[in-house]
Amino acid sequence: VQLQAHGGGLVQAGESLKLSCTASGNIVRGNHMAWHRQLPGHERQLVARITSFGATDYADFVKGRFTISRDDGKNAVYLQMNGLKPEDTGVYYCYLNQYKVRYWGQGTQVTVSS
Repeated sequence: VQLQAHGGGLVQAGESLKLSCTASGNIVRGNHMAWHRQLPGHERQLVARITSFGATDYADFVKGRFTISRDDGKNAVYLQMNGLKPEDTGVYYCYLNQYKVRYWGQGTQVTVSS
């Protein structure tokens, strides 16, 4: 299983970005997908996750600003990020968990200028 993330970039505070991540390989139903991020000098943290049933969960620091979604036909997960803040700057990683095996994408840089 491989995950390929896209969509990072440099934006100004208040603007939006949409990250996408496509999984390839032996993808099965019932997997859970998520986005994590690693801010400079910090450990990786959960941003949002979505179950195979479409149930979502968000970190408090992104509630109301970010939206996670998935397209099982494309084996893809998305993260719509609105109202970006400079403190959102970091590397964003997509994540897939199936059969309790964890897979990570390569990370995509998001930089928000003030």
